[in-house]
Amino acid sequence: MTTFLMTWLATIPQLAVPYALAALGLILSERAGILNLTAEGLMLVGALASVAILLTLQVDPLLAMAAGMLAAAAVSVLFSFLVIVLRVNQVIAGLVIVFFCQGLTSLLGNLFGWTSKAFSGLAPVSLGALADIPVFGPVLFRQDVIVYLMIPILFGVSYLLRRTRFGLRLRAVGENPEAADAMGVPVSMTRFLAVTAGSALVGLAGAYIAVANVKVWIDDMTSGRGWIAIALVIFARWDPWRAAAGALLFGSIQAVIPKLAAAGVVLPQYLLMTTPYLATLGVMIWVSVRHLNRPSDEPGALGQPYVREERR
Repeated sequence: MTTFLMTWLATIPQLAVPYALAALGLILSERAGILNLTAEGLMLVGALASVAILLTLQVDPLLAMAAGMLAAAAVSVLFSFLVIVLRVNQVIAGLVIVFFCQGLTSLLGNLFGWTSKAFSGLAPVSLGALADIPVFGPVLFRQDVIVYLMIPILFGVSYLLRRTRFGLRLRAVGENPEAADAMGVPVSMTRFLAVTAGSALVGLAGAYIAVANVKVWIDDMTSGRGWIAIALVIFARWDPWRAAAGALLFGSIQAVIPKLAAAGVVLPQYLLMTTPYLATLGVMIWVSVRHLNRPSDEPGALGQPYVREERR
């Protein structure tokens, strides 16, 4: 039982990181008023780009993951152009980008022979004697560098949104773009920067899955994590700290499934595969019931296009 608990707890941070990164990226976009449903597609782009750079150039895994961030940010420019400049419906534009990314990554992965090629990837960082501490050692002191970087990333996003002038402008644009524009805030540019920065974090989430977790590229390898991250944002009420807590919840659920199988617990395979999505449904129902008669924390202008000439 102790071994089961230790291995389960040690696995949770690695599985929670993609949810947390993707949720933080979506919060940045949606706090600016852009309903961003592209997470699943951008995670695939980040994953493929990082694998491609790693297999082709044999660079450091962290540099490959940075390439994944850049690739996702580049694809997000297309999404920004559709929803900010052309004012395409944000739900439709997000779904189109997801399907585009799914097809593009599958095509490129098979065309260049990157599919099913294993590599060493990102290794855990062992902090010496600290990693040998019973129970807590493997959980806290034998993780990879991205797990440790999650703490400053979380603090940074929270600080950016709450304590900086840009964060104040970003939230103002998401709540009331007309008032923000009247105060001299460039609405379109602020939204563009928020979407780009947020998409880079989403791309990092996909790159982490490929380079640190799976260490191989396969089609649709994100397996719905992007959609779960979207639900996680709603669960978190667009708050970075709640999103981190929700990521740990989903990471623990995902981590326990293979541990139960390894322990000899016989459960239907397809039931186990649906467990994260059943948990997502349960969380969504719980949030809806709990906040049924409360004011919504949703940004006031979420999903609404804005053009100065149409200011009311």
